Amino acid sequence: MAPASQTGAGRVGAVTTDPALEVLLQRLDPDLPVPSYAHPGDAGADLVTRVDVVISPQGRVTVPTGTAIALPDGYAAFVHPRSGLAARHGLTIVNAPGTVDAGYRGEIAVTLLNTDVEHPVELHRGDRVAQLVVQKVERVRFVEVERLPGSHRGEGGFGSSGGWRSAAAAAPAEQAAGPDA
Repeated sequence: MAPASQTGAGRVGAVTTDPALEVLLQRLDPDLPVPSYAHPGDAGADLVTRVDVVISPQGRVTVPTGTAIALPDGYAAFVHPRSGLAARHGLTIVNAPGTVDAGYRGEIAVTLLNTDVEHPVELHRGDRVAQLVVQKVERVRFVEVERLPGSHRGEGGFGSSGGWRSAAAAAPAEQAAGPDA
């Protein structure tokens, strides 16, 4: 770890790059960078691909990242798509976000999906392919009951809050046709 004088720690108004939570990391490929944050305040640390790969249109592939981590109990890491790859190339993650549990010690891999119907996506070893967000998580005790208490929302889901006109126009036609239509 860099001395405080190099990270800005101790100066008023300085932004420190030292994380509050230490996560043990094993670099499985010494030639690849460890996950890192591109900008101060970023929530996700960039993960890179360990291999060169071409993802065919509407194809999917799982790429290794060369990184394994040991999270403390009470934490999980979530693998999110990179917005630039999604916007420019239609590249996303199949099971977004992917979950890395605290007890997992294997290599983090990312299953990518090329949503473009015409163009392949070419990735090169070391390209940033995903973001890793570490979060505190709660374990719960599920309590079975006969009936849940009421709420303002009730059972509304799957677009029940609206947001676009085409869905509102289609809803009366679907309701008139009935559930077996």
